[in-house]
Formats: sequence, structure tokens, C-alpha cells
Amino acid sequence: MQDNSNEGDISDRLSPIERKIVPFLSLSFDEILSKSGLDEVSIIRGLRLLENKGLLKLVINKREAVELGTNGIYYKKNHLPERQLLSFLEKNGHCTLEEAQKSSKLSENEFKVSLGILKGKAFITLSNGKISLNATKEEIIKKSLEEQFIDSLPLYIDSLSPEQKFAFDNLKKRKDIIIVQTKSSIKINLTESGKNISGKVFKSDLIEELTPDMIKNWSKQKKFRKYDMSAQVPRLIGGRRHFMNEAIERGKKIWLEMGFKEMSGNKAVTSFWNFDALFTAQDHPVREMQDTFFIKGVNGKLPDDKELVSSVKSSHETGVHGSKGWQYEWKKSEAERVVLRTHTTCLSAQTLASLRKMKDKRGKFFAIGKCFRNETVDWSHGFEFNQAEGIVIDPKANFRNLLGYLREFFKKMGFSEVKFVPSFFPYTEPSVEVYGYNNIKKKWMEIGGAGILRPEVTVPLLGEYIPVLAWGPGFDRAVLEQYKIADLREMYENDLKDIREKKIIL
Repeated sequence: MQDNSNEGDISDRLSPIERKIVPFLSLSFDEILSKSGLDEVSIIRGLRLLENKGLLKLVINKREAVELGTNGIYYKKNHLPERQLLSFLEKNGHCTLEEAQKSSKLSENEFKVSLGILKGKAFITLSNGKISLNATKEEIIKKSLEEQFIDSLPLYIDSLSPEQKFAFDNLKKRKDIIIVQTKSSIKINLTESGKNISGKVFKSDLIEELTPDMIKNWSKQKKFRKYDMSAQVPRLIGGRRHFMNEAIERGKKIWLEMGFKEMSGNKAVTSFWNFDALFTAQDHPVREMQDTFFIKGVNGKLPDDKELVSSVKSSHETGVHGSKGWQYEWKKSEAERVVLRTHTTCLSAQTLASLRKMKDKRGKFFAIGKCFRNETVDWSHGFEFNQAEGIVIDPKANFRNLLGYLREFFKKMGFSEVKFVPSFFPYTEPSVEVYGYNNIKKKWMEIGGAGILRPEVTVPLLGEYIPVLAWGPGFDRAVLEQYKIADLREMYENDLKDIREKKIIL
């Protein structure tokens, strides 16, 4: 907008910061910084105020710059590890790998990286635990592209030559040698009104704030500085819970409104509750190290209820309710191993066991809690995640009830499209996988598994067979789309700006 006010009116509205900037308005941002005596934040604030008055227009350009990281600063002074190893070999030539590492004073990781780089350039030969130098004196003396790149930093990524881009790609694979930061440059474009006052010095005795002393000794000769009530003010950020905690509370509220009671328990449990009570065979691959986090050197205690433990043992060895079980010898020592729970279904097993002695064994229970698995991390998998657990114990419960509960929950969680696909799980039959359509990825995404618990699970835990509906959706996946998150890892980055801007879902 253009400010058509006269110069006197403008001067009456200039804050102390703005008055210090106006004499240097025709200069660059860096020159204003050096001449005004103000810090960078104050100058930006003052320029924004002047922009609101229609005196200038700020143009902010952002570029990605490559700078030295912590290791890069050290290596620039002391040379890259491969240069240190090359210098040692130039003096000593042929030697063992052990001698080369020890004498070059490189860490084990630096030594391995250096070997790979020098071998890739055909500067060395490795044979029978020994290392030999192949490079000529000219090749040794000549600086590598990586060394030249480090010497020339900082540089902007969009201005890198092909050789510099090659060195950049190589160095960014190595820890803390280079870092990429976004740099902002500020250009000031003056309007006609701004050009008219640029370079002028405005001194003012206008009052900036009212004090008790002024009120006591008031003079009509004194004037207040005019304030621009339409000027933008800094956004106030109020405190709020992390959006995932908000989502968890919302999920809990949905189950509570549907008449469910909440279950809770420890994150570290025995394999008995995590696997055995759920009829997962002791030699099942899911119990191996690549899937489960075991607590080393710790054994847990099995339940005091000997009848319960004996029933679970029999379920595995010979079966119950007409089944044959797994036909192997069940080991107490394997059941005592402590794990970080791989699912919240262990809470369902404990809840069912608590109903064993009760006359009325009906009920609806849920849990939303943290689980841990030794997964390969990607956009839809993490080694820790939240799971929404649920069970319904009722003699009249059936598969249609199960699908109804799940459809209602995911509808309230924001999924307009949900589909069910027949599947297999060790402790439910029939079993179903639940898929929700992810509009960000434009694909169907598995969001949970469900089914009716097998008699091998319910008979040992409840003491009799009663239909139990059970489900365990991945809760984190269920909220991806609501918060416009394309990658699960974004939920745990703790970017304050991103967290503050996440919408509150009611």
C-alpha cells in the first residue's frame, strides 16, 4: 500500500527503531546493520514496521548454502583421514593394516573410510592383511576434489560446478564434515514515500510510554507518538499438548463413548503374556531377535495362578477345545524372558485372565499404548509406535459385531473409506486386516488387524470358551492423514514450528 500522509505525519508515527533505520534506508541490509547500531532482529522488526507504513517492500530470498560441520572444521585444519593415511604410506610404503591404523592415528571408522576411498581411487592395494601404496608422487601431492571443496566453503548449492557437486555428494555421506543451511538475503525496495524520507534524520521528543511521574506533572505541551493500530503484531503462541497426545486422548474418548473401559499395564512384560498366553509358538519367527527387543540378563516371574500357567502350557503342547496345539515341549524358561511389549494385546490377555474367577465374564475393554518392534524404519514403520487395542467378551458376540466396532471407530477417526481383507494371525480365527485409504499417498494402507480369539487363547485365560472379539490397529497410521503427515517419522521430530501449526481436531 502507498502512504499518502505528509512527512510530518510520518515522522510522528516512527518508532525509535524506525528513526535509527531511516537515515540508511537507501543502503543494503548489511550496511544498515553496520551503521545503525541495531542488531539483526531489531532491524528486521523495524523494516517490517516501515513496510506496514507503505515506505518500502521487503524481498526475502532463501538459498541453501554448504558450510563446514564440526568434523569438517577439524579436518580442514588437520587434513581429511584419507590424506593422513596417504601421507603415512608415502613415508612408510608397504606395511600391515594394524600398523597403518596405529601409526596414522586414525579411529577405526576413519581408517575404514580412508581405505575405501583410497582403494576406490586405485591409490592402494590390500592383500593378506597388508597395505601397499600405488599412487605416484604427482597423484599424492595433488589435492582431491573433496579437499578443494572443503577449502572453498561456504558455497551455495545452486552455484556448484559439476566437480563441486561430485565432491558434495561424496562428503555428505560422511558424518558432520559438511552441513546444509538455509540462508536468507534481504533486499529493500523503496516506495516513492520511502524515497522522500530516506537519508533524513528524525529527532523526536514524542512520548513513547506513560509513567506515573508524567501523570503527576502533566504538561499540555507534551505529545504522544501516534500508533498504527492496523500494523501487524507478533503471533502469540499459547501452550498446548503435543498433537499426538491430543490424538490419543481423542481416540480414548471415542472408545469411552462406545462403552469401553480402559486397560493399562507395563511396557516391559514377560514372554508369557506377550506371546505364550496368545498361543504364539515358542519357535515362531516373530519371537526372534530381528522382531523383538529382549531385555538382556533379566527373567520375569510367571503368574501365581498355577492352573492358568498349566492351561497355557497344555494349550501349546496338546491343544484345547478339540485342537491339537503346537505339538512340542513348552519351556518355562522361554516364557520367563522379558521383552518390550510388541503389541498391547498382552494387556488383553492380562484382562481376560483377571476375569477367570468371576461369574460374569462379559465386558468391553480398550487400550491405546506404546509398543516396540525391531522394524526397519520407513514412512509407515517405526521401532516404536502406538497401538489401539480392543476386546469384547460376550457369548453372543459375532464377526459382524467386530466389523461394526472397527468401522465406527475409524469413521470417527476421519477415515471415509475402510475395507476389510481376510488374513491370518496366530491367535485369532477368523482374522481380518483393516485398510484405510490414505489420500496423501493415494493408496490403501494397512491400519490394523482383528479377529475372534481362538479357543487356545480364551479357554486357558477365561477357564471356558466364550467368543472374544479382538483388534489392534496401528494408531499412529490412523492419524497420518488428519494431520497431513506423509511420513510417520515426522511425528517424533519435535519441530516446534510444525507442532505449533498443527491444527486442533475437535
